[in-house]
Amino acid sequence: MEKFNCIIVEDEPLAAEILQDYIKQIGFLELKGTCRHAISAMELLQQNRIDLMFLDIHLPKIKGVDFVKTLKHPPQIIITSAYQEYALLGYELNVLDYLLKPIEFARFLMAVNKLKAPTDNDSNTTTENRQLLMADAGERAHIFFNVNKKKVKIYVEDILYIESLREYIRVVTGSKSILIKFQLSQIEDLLKNGKFIRIHRSFIVAKTRIDAFSATEVEIAGKEIPIGRSYKEHVLNSLSAGN
Repeated sequence: MEKFNCIIVEDEPLAAEILQDYIKQIGFLELKGTCRHAISAMELLQQNRIDLMFLDIHLPKIKGVDFVKTLKHPPQIIITSAYQEYALLGYELNVLDYLLKPIEFARFLMAVNKLKAPTDNDSNTTTENRQLLMADAGERAHIFFNVNKKKVKIYVEDILYIESLREYIRVVTGSKSILIKFQLSQIEDLLKNGKFIRIHRSFIVAKTRIDAFSATEVEIAGKEIPIGRSYKEHVLNSLSAGN
């Protein structure tokens, strides 16, 4: 069964708890995080492939509707609100559904059943970009990336590190650096072969290309790359173990 990654953006703890409970009961939903305001939600959207966002209208710092307008490629959205008068505005934003609090489970189920499977446009990439072509008849594993209307082949074993730049990533090899419209979480999914490790919310590195490391950074081809605090324990354990 295909999973839909979702987040909750809700500043009322009880309302968030109800949504969390409902999501746990739906086999095709996977909760990636709960945020109390839009700024935290933005970080999650940048770090993960999110297919669905449960969004409250009244949020601190920036209102839910205003937040949606700032997103260039928003995920599918289900608005949750205690105020019926905002329903029309929600539909103008092309939301999937508008749920009035208190939300009953049956109504919640109706809303999530409207979910559409992620498409190429939803993930901001193409099938060619997403597909990792593994070695066939002796050919090395590689990925074709769309760069300036061309498909550029990058051999996986040549990648030194990958850096996230908001809606883009920079893929760096020993001989070139290319900038493509891609999310770091998407390339992370492609490279789950044990040879790469995410060391920071903005960096994935090739483990075999690390020349040196400390508790705060790794060094690859003369570049010092920071280790994020939340990744530190996993990274140091992995590198120390040599696997």
